[in-house]
Amino acid sequence: MDELNQLDELMACRLDEGRKTLEPCSIVIFGASGDLTARKLIPALYHLLVEKQMPAPFRVVGVARREKTDAAFREEMRQSVQQFSRTKTVDPAVWEAFAANLFYCQGDFNEPKTYERLTGVLDSFGHPQLRKNLLCYLAISPTQFGDVVENMHNAGLLMKEEQADAWQRVVVEKPFGQDLASATILNNELTRFCHEKQIYRIDHYLGKETVQNILMFRFSNSIFERLWQRESVDHVQITVSEKLGVGGRGGYYEESGAIRDMLQNHMLQVLSLVAMEPPVSLHSESIRDEKVKLLKSIRPLRPADVAKQIVRGQYFAGQIDQQPVPGYRQEVKVRPDSSVETYVALKLFVDNWRWSGVPFYLRTGKRLPMSASEVRIQFRQTPNVLFAAQCGPKLDTNAITLRLQPNEGISLRFNGKVPGTSLQVRPVRMHFSYNTEFGAYTPEAYERLLLEAIAGDSTLFIRRDEVETAWGIVDSIRAGWEGKPLTNREFYAAGTWGPMAAEDLLAQSGHAWRDPQPIS
Repeated sequence: MDELNQLDELMACRLDEGRKTLEPCSIVIFGASGDLTARKLIPALYHLLVEKQMPAPFRVVGVARREKTDAAFREEMRQSVQQFSRTKTVDPAVWEAFAANLFYCQGDFNEPKTYERLTGVLDSFGHPQLRKNLLCYLAISPTQFGDVVENMHNAGLLMKEEQADAWQRVVVEKPFGQDLASATILNNELTRFCHEKQIYRIDHYLGKETVQNILMFRFSNSIFERLWQRESVDHVQITVSEKLGVGGRGGYYEESGAIRDMLQNHMLQVLSLVAMEPPVSLHSESIRDEKVKLLKSIRPLRPADVAKQIVRGQYFAGQIDQQPVPGYRQEVKVRPDSSVETYVALKLFVDNWRWSGVPFYLRTGKRLPMSASEVRIQFRQTPNVLFAAQCGPKLDTNAITLRLQPNEGISLRFNGKVPGTSLQVRPVRMHFSYNTEFGAYTPEAYERLLLEAIAGDSTLFIRRDEVETAWGIVDSIRAGWEGKPLTNREFYAAGTWGPMAAEDLLAQSGHAWRDPQPIS
């Protein structure tokens, strides 16, 4: 076995050896007093330094309205790393090296003087590339994006024109707009002062190791790619389930609902990776071109189609892990008569040669029995002869399941003979586990995404046409729901797998949901 493992190691192919050396740069975080900075960004940057992935030299400058010294900012960030990093420990020597590169700049985002102070901080580093190579992370409300990029541009910190010896990039968080119209306005505001190539729109789902592996799995294994089409696949199910309710985010959720919170970004991104055509190269634009083509191939939804193909739901009081939990309408900052969806299920069709006629079922919801994300490729039934003729529906159809989280892995489900003198057939599973094969280390999504942004690789970020195409799909669904209250079959008890209407959606085509199962 050891010899086989050593041979596999020798067969490993490095795809990132051609990546250019990371250049010295300064990372400017607008919104340095917020949760995102404390919980994700600073811990991610610290771990990149631990793994010797950061450029040398580098600086991190936090910008926020509160007054504080560099020392106070560093102490706050040390506590954040201790509390929120994936290791929960801080190496004193590494932290000392990291903290020496942390700085703070106080000011209002819409005040030009803030950017004068920021320019002074960057100039004080005494290194031309630390002044010119800037990664600007907007960990702030989208309503402030336009002000920040305009002020950065006016202060000479953000140049739209391409420069031979410098670069500036802008990283923006979701939600990127509330609909197609607002997303278009936001895109227009950003591109007044920077080029589309400089904008890195984050969807942290794309930073997950297992999501990235979808392309690897599909396009580096010929045995699977040949099955990945309408002649072999009966249907596809994509599930993103959450045990948690909305918690303290009731006010936000009243505006977004499940369709804006999860479908417009995470789920459509996963769908595009699962169903896209092979790109002509591994270049970022080639991959993003194919993702956009896939999204544009989704059959348009008219109001009559929404009624037949889309189900929404809302949880009422129930039990999670045998503990009582409140219904959505009893959550903080939620209207007592709210019709906002905490669950959505869809039946979509991709009108291209590969997937013609194959239904894609997507569902996501709050207060479901377990938190899991997975893609299930359900293959067609065998002909009704031999074993199928005798077993009927008991002969299960084959399936490939890509478990994105937790217990990340890939399973192939097929039928096998039960040992013994009698002739019995039953489903069995061949399972690949990331932890078993590669060990437990998996970098946080933000570590990978920040590293790619520093390197200037936009593969894992969302392009303008992707955002706007996805919003077009969501807007058509919301238009079909306009003014329609939830029906009784669209409510579901917390701790169950969703409303009865979602079961009806699949039953119309003779299908049934395959619920994620715990994997040891």
